[in-house]
Parts: sequence; C-alpha cells; structure tokens
Amino acid sequence: MIGLGIESTAHTFSCAVIEKNGKKGKILSDVREIYRPPKGEGIHPREASRHHIENSPTVLSDCLKEAKITIKDLDIISYAAGPGLGPCLRVGAVVARSLASYYDIPIYPVNHAIGHIELGKLLTGAKNPLVLLVSGGHTMLLAFLNKQWRVFGETLDITLGQLLDQFGRSIGLASPCGRNIEELAKTSSKYVTLPYSVKGNDVSYSGLLSATKSIVQNSKADACFSLQETAFAMVSEAVERALSFTRKKELLIVGGVAANKRLSEMLKNVCKRHGCKFFISPQKFAGDCGSQICWTGLLENQVKKGVSLENTFVTQSWRLDSVKINY
Repeated sequence: MIGLGIESTAHTFSCAVIEKNGKKGKILSDVREIYRPPKGEGIHPREASRHHIENSPTVLSDCLKEAKITIKDLDIISYAAGPGLGPCLRVGAVVARSLASYYDIPIYPVNHAIGHIELGKLLTGAKNPLVLLVSGGHTMLLAFLNKQWRVFGETLDITLGQLLDQFGRSIGLASPCGRNIEELAKTSSKYVTLPYSVKGNDVSYSGLLSATKSIVQNSKADACFSLQETAFAMVSEAVERALSFTRKKELLIVGGVAANKRLSEMLKNVCKRHGCKFFISPQKFAGDCGSQICWTGLLENQVKKGVSLENTFVTQSWRLDSVKINY
C-alpha cells in the first residue's frame, strides 16, 4: 500500500510518500518548502498560501521523483484538513482533490494533530503513551481511551510554540524562532524570576510572555534562558502530574517544539522519577511534514474507503479530541 500525504496547515508545504506493509511503514520521500516571513513578523496567511501555491508543483514532482514512483502507483491520497490557517489549508486540499479526481484515487482528510501523534508512534515504537503535543498550534497532554484521544491538560491561552515565536519576533528574530531562542539561551546561565502559572493540569503563557519582554533590554540571552527554564518547568510539572494520575509507563513528545534539547532534558528527568520510558519524535520529523498526514491516511484506509469529493473539507479549528479512531 503506497500513499501520498499533503501538509499545508501553516508555514510548511510538504508532500511525502510512505509504503505500508502490515503495521510497518517506510518513508520513501518527504519534501518540504517553508514560508519564511521577514524578521520580526509572523505568518501572514495570504502570503503563506501564495508561497504554497507557487511551490506545490515542484514539491510534488520532487517527492514522487525521490520515491521513484508515479502518481498512478498511489493507492491513496491524504491531506491535512485542519486545524490550521484557512488559506493555507485550502491549497493542500485543492491539490489533493485535483489529483484524486483526475486519477480516480481514494482521498482522506486527516487531522493534523493526530498526524503528529501517529507518526511519532511509528518512528519511536511507543505503544500506549501519554503524549505531549507541543507546537505553534498546540500545547496538549493527551491519553488514548475508548477510541479517542482525551485531553488531560492544555494551554489556557497561547501555545508553547506561540510563546517562543511571539517573544522571538519581539527581539527581531524570524519565525519560526524556537531554534534561535534555544541558541541564545545556551549562552547564559543567569535566571531572572518570571511568572509561573500552572492551573491544575493546564498552563498559561501570556503573562510569562509579557514579563519576559519587560526584561529583555538588560540581556537577550538572559531573557531567552529564563523564558525557556520557566516555560519548560511549567509543562514538565503538568506532565509529571499527568503521569501520576494516568500511571502511563511511556511519554511521547511530538510537535515542532519537541526539537528543543533543553525541554527533552527536563522531561527525561521527569520520566526517570516515574520509571517511565521516554520517546521523542526524530528532529527531522518533529515539525510539520507530509509524512504525518500520509501515515495517518494509510491507517484510516484500514477501516474505511475514503470520502467522496463532495465530503472533502477544511476546518480551521478541528480539535483532535473530537475524532473517533477506529483503526
């Protein structure tokens, strides 16, 4: 079974081909083009969608060429149907619909967030984990029960990825800002006290963002170090509480912020205290990519035949805990 996955929820347009044999999947190709706004600016949905439109033919062609297949070799096509930025989502959906209708290939709308989880499980071997999904669009603690991912805790305002990006842009960095903030943080060890807000199993980052902006004039490095230490300690506390309640013996981190080594270090210590196995998506596949959409579509193919073109859709706010999973 060979599938094509198309990802276009935000700054990344990506196509990937995966070959599925039983429960195993082999990534044959994963090609991406990333929209990068000017320094100090965030993603403009219209400009990002224009970027996706202009790059989609090349990305698709390179993806098929790298996988050494043609479109006629595909068994299914999957696309990210949400959550995400409306104009960007529509680009991926149009490409998927066009290919599916012209070549008569089954089509599958995929929830982008579930894609992160399923690809993470495939690449790490995690079986029944507590999942920490941390990205520009999500900060969630999740556990699987009765055919749905249940939210055990989440952000009450902005996500961890948004916190890093918004602070980064305020000091003149280009989005996505996480990697540059991480590098600046490594040059400091001076911690400045900042607001710490954990409410039950949930976290709140907006106050932390405002407070960090107020100390940045003294030292950008100190501000980045203090921001990371505080934000990551907050989410680590929530993870530790969730492990105690759920008694899960696996922790899986997925999403773009999973690439941050300091976050991994803190969560590894949490896992050691709880005798819990630690899994993290490989850095290459932590962020948005076509592979997450392709693999999830291949899993859905096990239990349904796809949808008609009339039933393809995009939904900007499509929560993963509303999706029934039968595969």
